[in-house]
Amino acid sequence: MKVFSKRDIDGLLDYDALINALNEAFASEHGVEAPGRQHYKLPEGLETGGERALLLMPAWDQAWDNPSGNESFIGVKTVTVFPDNSKNGLSAIAASYLLLSGNTGQPLACMDGTAITLWRTACTSALAARFLARTDSTQLLMVGAGALAPFLIRAHLTVRPSITRVNIWNRSRSRAETLASSLSSDPFLEGVGVSVASDLEAAAREADVISTATLSKEPITLGAWLKPGAHLDLVGAFTLDMRETDDEAVRRSTIFADRFDALRAEGGDVMIPYRAGVIDDTSFVADLAMLTRGAHPGRRSPNEITLFKSVGLALEDLACAKLLWRKAGDGSVT
Repeated sequence: MKVFSKRDIDGLLDYDALINALNEAFASEHGVEAPGRQHYKLPEGLETGGERALLLMPAWDQAWDNPSGNESFIGVKTVTVFPDNSKNGLSAIAASYLLLSGNTGQPLACMDGTAITLWRTACTSALAARFLARTDSTQLLMVGAGALAPFLIRAHLTVRPSITRVNIWNRSRSRAETLASSLSSDPFLEGVGVSVASDLEAAAREADVISTATLSKEPITLGAWLKPGAHLDLVGAFTLDMRETDDEAVRRSTIFADRFDALRAEGGDVMIPYRAGVIDDTSFVADLAMLTRGAHPGRRSPNEITLFKSVGLALEDLACAKLLWRKAGDGSVT
């Protein structure tokens, strides 16, 4: 069984290839079976009483999707949440990914699940932006400066190379400055200006694409700030009581998601205004399967405000793991 470290994954993957692999996965006629995320509460820590959890995200290729006998796959991502890990200098969240053969059931690889999550989350947002962001977009605003932020920035630049300016805003300005400094010397962003936004409202009013990746439970980016034609990429909130934008942003936008049943279960950004009656079922326009299959064109006018709510699907993890497995076929990973 091969082991893929974060270094292996970062070395093997590129944004364009993964975006295309995700496009293929969502567009597949039969595709992937991916049950909902399973969440288990674990015994609390004895010292801190922090709530511990185990999350399981399984997915597998549909058997009838491989009529020619091509290799099929099964994958499971495990995520543990141990809030009391900080006292031992460890991350509160850890993830691993197990890839198995769908033909024999034998384990093929164990992969760094955190790295897979970073790559597939960013590239899923970029896949949506391929259909939803204006093709003449020039300014990207990144709200949040955590581990996901540089991946989101590079992924959006992949599908919108017209972007020439990246602004970064974070509650802690020092973290935004650190990220901006590292990106300024990143060859991937050659020719792109990178700066720290002091005034979030002013930066949002100018942005063509706004990507948010925070853990906020209160709106950060407001609908009144969105200019005509803006694209809003909401990534951070992952429970029904979390949100990164307000009712007005949702009301003004055409709403898209990776999958609407998952959004209804976990997408607080959209479901809070939905439960309040601000929007209704007709507001949910299309998911990524519809976009990639051509059932919906995506952006329909230059002034339309589009909103993509990313929830995160096991299908995306499996698409990333399969791409890694195929790219490592040369024996570069042992």
